[in-house]
Amino acid sequence: MFKSRNFIKGSRGQRGFGPERPDPSPEMAATQLTASPVTVSARSLEGLRASSAKLSSFGTLKPGTLRQSHFRPLVVRAASVVAPKYTAIKPLGDRVLVKTKEAEEKTMGGILLPSTAQSKPQGGEVVAVGEGRTIGKTKIDITVPTGAQIIYSKYAGTEVEFNDVKHLILKEDDIVGLLETDDIKDLKPLNDRVFIKVAEAEEKTAGGLLLTETTKEKPSIGTVIAVGPGSLDEEGKVQPLPISTGSTVLYSKYAGNDFKGKDGSNYIALRASDVMAILS
Repeated sequence: MFKSRNFIKGSRGQRGFGPERPDPSPEMAATQLTASPVTVSARSLEGLRASSAKLSSFGTLKPGTLRQSHFRPLVVRAASVVAPKYTAIKPLGDRVLVKTKEAEEKTMGGILLPSTAQSKPQGGEVVAVGEGRTIGKTKIDITVPTGAQIIYSKYAGTEVEFNDVKHLILKEDDIVGLLETDDIKDLKPLNDRVFIKVAEAEEKTAGGLLLTETTKEKPSIGTVIAVGPGSLDEEGKVQPLPISTGSTVLYSKYAGNDFKGKDGSNYIALRASDVMAILS
């Protein structure tokens, strides 16, 4: 026999069959979260208006104390390990194989750094190169020779562990420049990149108040000290950059790769397209 059930209206205006339930009250918002391990996002707790939540790894969280910044994504980049039976790696196309430098274990003052504080290296030695690429009908060879010391973009390439040594396979376009000395100020940019010495940050406000290091605004003005040969057009021909050495330029605030020289000066390497204007 067919038994009727209450015909109710859903919370979104939809009708359906089901047991009638009372509207939730604010008191029902108190929630006990006891899963371990647990992953919680700030958005998932927006409905807890006047309540607190207990998490096994955080304790009691009061309203207003949880911020989205407390839940940062964890990114782990593990290197691909090449088995010992393979004796060589040959990059293809416009890719190069780079033996990366070891991370700095000490500061310039000689203080030992823990592994979590060691900055990721952005330099290394080219140990193998691909055959190049073709643009239109023009064959473009890789201009970086094996044995060259290079600086590359911070998040470029794929990490590979070969013969217990860390390497990186990346495209030639990810190489920022050549570095023949141990001082970044001597960097020779490649392709369409520009190397700039960053202007000093303002020490005072317009009203004369001294600024602390944390409140100083990051400058986006600097002097060009080196430029690359230029970018390639659709036919594979090099087009010189419209920026010359010695020019004072205004560039995009969050573009490029930042470096600090041995003299304490700040430098930045970026693409010519990130330079917005020449100042005079």
